[in-house]
Amino acid sequence: MKTLGIAVALFLGSVGLDAAAQAPAYPAKPVRLVVGFTPGGAADYVARSMSEPLSKALGQPIVIENRPGAGSSIAADLVAKSPPDGYTVLIASPSSISVNPALNPKLGYSMRDLTPITLVSSSPLVIAANPATGINSIQDLIARAKKEPGVLNYASAGNGSAPHLGGELFIQLTGVKIKNIPFRGGGPAVQSVIAGDTQVIFGTPPSVMPMIQAGRLRALAVSTRERTALVPGVPGMAEAGLPEYAIEFWYGLFVPVGTPPAIIRKIFDAATAAMQEPSVKAALAREGTDATLSQSPEQFSTFLAEDAKFWVKLVKDAGVKLE
Repeated sequence: MKTLGIAVALFLGSVGLDAAAQAPAYPAKPVRLVVGFTPGGAADYVARSMSEPLSKALGQPIVIENRPGAGSSIAADLVAKSPPDGYTVLIASPSSISVNPALNPKLGYSMRDLTPITLVSSSPLVIAANPATGINSIQDLIARAKKEPGVLNYASAGNGSAPHLGGELFIQLTGVKIKNIPFRGGGPAVQSVIAGDTQVIFGTPPSVMPMIQAGRLRALAVSTRERTALVPGVPGMAEAGLPEYAIEFWYGLFVPVGTPPAIIRKIFDAATAAMQEPSVKAALAREGTDATLSQSPEQFSTFLAEDAKFWVKLVKDAGVKLE
């Protein structure tokens, strides 16, 4: 019986080794990169800018899938509940990672359900207005909003998005009354300002810069304290007369918790290679965005823990609620 047991163990071991030997190395098929906003916004632009070099680094096609809605929570929930095999990757901003869980503890996912891989970009917001409003500066905006409280509306990429919270921080610091009108992404939000349905936008550079350059929107300021070369010719908030205002946002890559470390490292290495491509850096810079990378998945995780404190405090101080 002992001999039989040894034989069975050896057989099962050989089967396991054969299965491991036959298992295809990751990745063996296309990888989904899930975007929580509509095409035309910043997240979509960053994803599409990096998709070709990321595909080259991984050796498989990158399939971009837009899943807008609920401030990008729909996309985050989808990825959190996907198999942890490296074939479904989320590109996310603070909205789905820090803000939405703070706004709605009943979400079907939490930050613990997603494993951070790396930052890929960082950007200021751009505050812009429809030229027909006659608002040409931040001080004009404050004066108009105080003269006509509740009349002005600002467009955002959705409740809990960085543009929404950029507007709420502005309201909190100035005491003006302007209303957030949420859309399902930066593209529709910009179109509403151009059409005159809303008057102002706290927008991501890829969403608003083409319309500013075309003269269809007027840039008032960037959301950083000082000017930035990413958005040339536009004052920072200190120069614009509101030095206490400062906010930036980022995008990063995440996978479902439980994804094997070897796969996480492979995606990290591929993303690092992709974001260091001169063509990617140039494409992002043209749209007011920096290619920004973490030193490691662990360093990104540490960054997120600290960064979440800023966003959660802003949500609570501004009294932001989901509608």
